[in-house]
Amino acid sequence: MTAPQTPKIKAQYASGDLVRVAGGRNQAEAEFIQGLLLEEGVPSLLRRTRGFDVPDFLAAGPRDVLVPASGAQAARDVLLESAIEPSPLGGDDAGTPPLTLLLAILAGTGALALIIWVATQLGATG
Repeated sequence: MTAPQTPKIKAQYASGDLVRVAGGRNQAEAEFIQGLLLEEGVPSLLRRTRGFDVPDFLAAGPRDVLVPASGAQAARDVLLESAIEPSPLGGDDAGTPPLTLLLAILAGTGALALIIWVATQLGATG
């Protein structure tokens, strides 16, 4: 009987800053992606996606799969071979910047207030 082989992390994939290469809809899916990467020697780390860091969710909620920068291209290649859509090149995918989101909310609120004001002015004259 032979001992099962344990995956080995390849040193050339273990340096640099962490970058997001994929995301899972929940912890189990992210761990599956992490296992695919480990089979190819790419180390990875899971973290809760921003905005979903609520302890009550436990294993629910989306996860980011992060790898060192030196292993990012190898990780994307593994994901493409597995028909999993990798994150775009260019580093950490942080989503919409907070300032842009704030400006969009303020613009929407302003437009809604204008519509309500116009409706009340038309109702008062009619």
